[in-house]
Amino acid sequence: MQLSVLLQAAPAGGGMFSLLFMVGMIAVMYFFMIRPQAKRAKEQKKFSESISVGEEIVTTAGIHGRIQRTNENGTLQIEISRNTFMTIERSAISMEMTNAFRKKSGASTVEVAETSKA
Repeated sequence: MQLSVLLQAAPAGGGMFSLLFMVGMIAVMYFFMIRPQAKRAKEQKKFSESISVGEEIVTTAGIHGRIQRTNENGTLQIEISRNTFMTIERSAISMEMTNAFRKKSGASTVEVAETSKA
């Protein structure tokens, strides 16, 4: 009877293996999911803070416009058509869509800023 009880006991290294497996899973999730998302959020914030008057932008809703004025409360007034203005939050500007629009139209940030001054 004692022999069968000893044979049914779990191996001694099983607990260490499962602990290492869990640590490995957490590390994989951090490097493949959490870290890139935090990096994108940081880049988006930097982008939205760096835009200025005269630049052409695309909102997350797909609205194209040119920044006419920055308001003191952190919002932007954009012109979407001649004499048609909207007030939007800075966070509503899509970095990916704006960069894709600029690449498609051939305008860079420097060119847009220079044409708005002229």
